[in-house]
Amino acid sequence: NPRERMIRDWMTTDPVTVTSNATLPEAYWLMVENRIRRLLVIDAGRLVGIVTMEDLRGSFRPEIIAINALKVNEILAEMPIRQLMSKDPITISPTASVTEAAQTMLEHKISTLPVVESGTAVGIITESDLFRVLVDICLSREAQRDEMMNNETAEGSE
Repeated sequence: NPRERMIRDWMTTDPVTVTSNATLPEAYWLMVENRIRRLLVIDAGRLVGIVTMEDLRGSFRPEIIAINALKVNEILAEMPIRQLMSKDPITISPTASVTEAAQTMLEHKISTLPVVESGTAVGIITESDLFRVLVDICLSREAQRDEMMNNETAEGSE
């Protein structure tokens, strides 16, 4: 059984964050500049939500624009993230296993889990991180198989 793979070994530490008062454009440009698709929303040191690039793109729905087409830019420019974020996101501990993270993501149909320790967001784990774990497991198994085959070949030639 391979060593237990813990979240702390695979998560992104010091994730980029915003406050719930940040505006839609501020959040968008923070994501673009950092080449990320998710922001943790932190107010007074507490995780209150998560906002994704998909959430921001969803704010451009036709029904919003139809309300007042002339004011739509002004409305979106001033829109606080708290109106778009997913509130009270499901979280995971840094000592949890990556298997637990994957099961939680599948069960809740989500792609991201904020990592929280003692009430503080310390990282973020995404489906991309879980793919890295999968690749690591596959490469480890291939290396073990190759080593076993090399040992058998060496023993056979003695």
